[in-house]
Amino acid sequence: MKKTPETLTIAGSDSGGGAGIQADLKTFQELGVYGTSVITAVTAQNTTGVSAIYPMTIQAVQKQLEAVGNDFNIAALKTGMLFNPGIINETARTIKQFGWENLVVDPVMIAKGGAHLLQQEAIEALKVYLLPLALVVTPNIPEAEMLTGITILDDVSRRHAAKEILSLGAKAVVIKGGHGTDPNHSEDYLLQSTGESIVYRSARISTNQTHGTGCTFAAAVTAELAKGKCLQEALFVAKQFIQAALSDPLNIGAGHGPTNHAAYRERGLEEQGVNKIEVFY
Repeated sequence: MKKTPETLTIAGSDSGGGAGIQADLKTFQELGVYGTSVITAVTAQNTTGVSAIYPMTIQAVQKQLEAVGNDFNIAALKTGMLFNPGIINETARTIKQFGWENLVVDPVMIAKGGAHLLQQEAIEALKVYLLPLALVVTPNIPEAEMLTGITILDDVSRRHAAKEILSLGAKAVVIKGGHGTDPNHSEDYLLQSTGESIVYRSARISTNQTHGTGCTFAAAVTAELAKGKCLQEALFVAKQFIQAALSDPLNIGAGHGPTNHAAYRERGLEEQGVNKIEVFY
């Protein structure tokens, strides 16, 4: 009997459904893995912004983590919005307790509308306790700058920032290119602790239907790792998945609308060349 891989997302709840736990579980479902979840905070938000954040207590996070760990065989997991040092520390402790591997850390810091989703004092806890456990860290350019203090202006500074993140203990880092300045392309830059680097390039899509792109990308990587893909293959599928989700917008909401999580499976855009990915070693 074929066994469905089991995954876990540790993140915040998005009442608008486009990011966080909701985006992760949709992505897991679309890519054929079973998703469990630990909610770190409840947010009141929609496509126009975040109006309130209600973090869980450390005990609430602990109990959720233990409930998952005591019953499920987690093949891969991801973290998203962790909000404060206490939640980060408890998350790291429990990951080590259960020996969970294939950890994807999406260092969620600022929402599309500008709301801070990670307390300033939590950045140090993230760097000290969680990043050393990560198979891969998936910051966008502003997040990579916040983690390293390095302003990313070109390929050289991007590599410098990636090396700085690797020095914190992660096995690999992907600096995503959505905030890049190239008007025609978006490049995701992978640097591994072995020194190997890869650039995944796709056509830039002009749209404001981008809410939850980071969560969705990291969740897709997690799903593919759970299915036994190597990191490079998982990143390629994740890049295809998010490109399809952006290429076939739902046009929901008055602000930054959610991506279309069903597009990769439903529309077959990868076969039509809409989300062609170029790979440079």
